[in-house]
Amino acid sequence: MPNLTTKELNALSDQLDFEKVLHCKYLSGVQETQDQELKAKYQSCANQHLQNYTTLLTYLR
Repeated sequence: MPNLTTKELNALSDQLDFEKVLHCKYLSGVQETQDQELKAKYQSCANQHLQNYTTLLTYLR
C-alpha cells in the first residue's frame, strides 16, 4: 500500500465515520418500519454501507 498523506488519511477517517452513521441509520429504519418491502430495502442499504466500511477499513490495514 502506498504511503498516504495526512489529508488522505483524514478523508478516509471521515468516510469511515460517514459509512458507520449511514449503516446505523438504515438499521434504525429496519427496526422502525412495519412495511416488509421497505424493511428489505433498508436492510439492503445497511448491508451496503457496512460493506463499504469494511472495505475502507481493510484498505487501511
